[in-house]
Amino acid sequence: MKQYLILVSFILTFNFASAQNKLYSSNKSDVSFFSKTPLQDIDAKNTRANSIINLSNRDLVVRIPVSSFQFKNKLMQEHFNENYLESEKFPYATFKGKIIEDLELSKPGVYSVNASGILTIHGVDQERKFSGKITVAENKLVLETAFDVMLIDHKIDIPKLVFKKIAEKIAVSASLNYIPYKK
Repeated sequence: MKQYLILVSFILTFNFASAQNKLYSSNKSDVSFFSKTPLQDIDAKNTRANSIINLSNRDLVVRIPVSSFQFKNKLMQEHFNENYLESEKFPYATFKGKIIEDLELSKPGVYSVNASGILTIHGVDQERKFSGKITVAENKLVLETAFDVMLIDHKIDIPKLVFKKIAEKIAVSASLNYIPYKK
């Protein structure tokens, strides 16, 4: 009986350790967005996004602090946070979903990937599917994606006075650098 308990403990410990090796976290990121109109281009960058990928069950979670977007023009940044994204009321943009493909990421290389889940911006959830790529190197993963966000889909109102200065469709790109998760 004692040997059986030792074997069960060993198997459970091994499975827990294996699952941990498949958990990656990111706190090094580059997220940016770009709005192009004939009157004005707007771009902002954010390096404060956090994310976790669980390769065992393919869960993917990304959380971006909205107020951490940096603009070249401080007045734009102020309007973005106070008037459009209301970052005090809605402090984070998030994506919670799953990687669709069954990926074997044990070998270095570049892998195409798709994820499906809920994108939440400005407190409004929207079901989305994103494409991207994961680059695997020794002890790290890099996830890169680019997609568009329609302001109307997230109830982000643009006053008529500045309507021609802000595009209705915003181009977003992200690069998230992951390392094995450690408690």
